[in-house]
Amino acid sequence: MKRTTIVIVGPTAVGKTKLSVALAKRLHSEIINGDAFQVYRGMNIGTAKVTNEEAEGVPHHLIDICEPNEAYTAAEYQCDARRMIDTISSEGKMPILVGGTGLYIKAALFDYQFASSGANPEYRLELARIVREGGGRELFDQLARVDPIAAKRIHPNNLVRVMRALEVYHETGKPFSDHLPDESIQPLYPYLCIGLTMERETLYARIDARVDQMMDEGLLDEARSLYEKGLGEAQAMQAIGYKEFIPYFDDTCPLDEAVNQLKKNSRHYAKRQLTWFRRQMSVHWFDMTEAVHNFPAKAEEIYRFILDNEANE
Repeated sequence: MKRTTIVIVGPTAVGKTKLSVALAKRLHSEIINGDAFQVYRGMNIGTAKVTNEEAEGVPHHLIDICEPNEAYTAAEYQCDARRMIDTISSEGKMPILVGGTGLYIKAALFDYQFASSGANPEYRLELARIVREGGGRELFDQLARVDPIAAKRIHPNNLVRVMRALEVYHETGKPFSDHLPDESIQPLYPYLCIGLTMERETLYARIDARVDQMMDEGLLDEARSLYEKGLGEAQAMQAIGYKEFIPYFDDTCPLDEAVNQLKKNSRHYAKRQLTWFRRQMSVHWFDMTEAVHNFPAKAEEIYRFILDNEANE
């Protein structure tokens, strides 16, 4: 019998990491990363990767599994995440899948089929160059011309997904939308999805404060290290927290402008994350606003909710 997979989702800076560790300790569980960019080594600060101190001894999986010059795909993540879910569940433990990348979360849990062909690293680098020189709008407009259905379902700012859609069309001659799931796909695993939300003003203040903290911790040096390795056009550098500094390294914008753009992009991303999860998955939402001042009480509430769900199955 498969154990229920606990899924913790929500916008950036809402407190997913802290809650997941607290729950994992109570449930004797292990955590599976559900963030598209925490898989890359050397991208610790900008992705808010869990530290050893924050992990408190709880095993975390699918973190630091590839190099930033590698193009790790959602299909590869799907295979890796399902393997970890099966392994943890087979040990009698309850897997906890944590992250804000909706596609990765849903691909791991649902009968989601990806395009099996269409990879062309050189073409992807060419698309990345276009983004770097002129912005992502040109690519999205191109996608809208060749695959309008995909363009309606992929956000213009999700450049990794836009590039993948163009790559598939370029290599196969078939629209990427042929591979997008319909609303009838079913979950392959029993799951309980916990969604974390927060009053907008509080969340945005936390996002801005976290960016400032990241800068104090050395985010600029981390991003520069990747840039100086020639990774400015790599898929990994499309992550929020890194791409904003490329114009600064190219001497086309001042540092304060890059930091402000990072804060703006992070706030917009948080809004998109909430919208995606509300539309795409069955989620039990918990407001974390008060948890800023009384985290143990909210963690206990969610822990009891999970136990009640287990008892009723």
